[in-house]
Amino acid sequence: MTPLALHSSPRGDWRAQLRDVIRSPEALLDRLGLDHEWLPGASDGHALFSIRVPEAYASRIRPEDPNDPLLRQVLPLDSETDVLDGYVTDPLEEAEHTPLPGLIHKYTNRVLLMASGGCAINCRYCFRRHFPYEDHQPSRAQWQDILDYLRADERIHEVILSGGDPLVSPDRRLAWLVESLGEIPHLKRLRIHTRLPVVIPDRVNAELLDWLKATRLQKVLVIHSNHANELDTEVAAAMTRLKAAGVTLLNQSVILRGVNDSVETQTSLAERLFECGVLPYYLHAFDPVQGAAHFAVSDEDACALMEALLEHLPGFLMPRLVREIPGRRSKTPLSGAHSPGHLADHAQTVGHDDHPDPTRATLIARS
Repeated sequence: MTPLALHSSPRGDWRAQLRDVIRSPEALLDRLGLDHEWLPGASDGHALFSIRVPEAYASRIRPEDPNDPLLRQVLPLDSETDVLDGYVTDPLEEAEHTPLPGLIHKYTNRVLLMASGGCAINCRYCFRRHFPYEDHQPSRAQWQDILDYLRADERIHEVILSGGDPLVSPDRRLAWLVESLGEIPHLKRLRIHTRLPVVIPDRVNAELLDWLKATRLQKVLVIHSNHANELDTEVAAAMTRLKAAGVTLLNQSVILRGVNDSVETQTSLAERLFECGVLPYYLHAFDPVQGAAHFAVSDEDACALMEALLEHLPGFLMPRLVREIPGRRSKTPLSGAHSPGHLADHAQTVGHDDHPDPTRATLIARS
């Protein structure tokens, strides 16, 4: 059986799945058999950052369970309207590193391109939930400016496609962009940061695999999965297709309160990733983005979790706990010599003790 023979789904074309998504709190609650007592709070959060959940993802959420870790990532809460000290709309200060629309050049030898402003799913913890994507949608002429920028700086060896989610873009556009990047001699690697193969596994289709196979660039695809329950058999099959196309597969996740902030959930995630042919890469400390304080885990608690994980996972399955600190030209490890105590002058640590999460207690009480 060839890898592409694994590609079969009753849901049909990925573009149709991208259009046919759950777009309201009422629809999500009804889909999962949850009481409408959650509706007022969900509507408040939805008004600030709209709900968007594809059916392929909703099918993995446990019905009638308000504490489901996948549901928690997509259900708006009224606490998202709270304005709290230390929580900002641009926690990584990316606007300071944008020489051209759609291009972020923060690190010396690699750049990030905003290949799309759209996502298949709106995750409530997203650090770019307030990002002005409308100002970062390059025209064809502006893409040429970006390519000229890359040609002129021979220090740049790697291009990261991000967004939004870059794989929301049509394959024809992505194929043109990747082919153009491949023509720049000093570029070595193409990295793609995407949640789409997890959310809609059918996105890994023949057209996508064709342009990935065609490029001379080394290919790395970093999926974004926060919980083992996200990685069903369809996702595993999509990973098999990508590996067969010569793509190196990594995962990055965010430590999220009530989702994956335990040894058990992190161990299960790492083991399931490896079963799917994916290696854990980064575990990001929570970025204090406005509207998502209920997900916060303190750096101290995150470091303690990593220490405990050492007893349960081999070294090659241990993700690297890191924080992105504005102004630094690399991610900062949060362990050992780089423990939170050494970062006190550079980053404010927020978490359980700073902003208790009454929504979590309420969710448990009502389940």
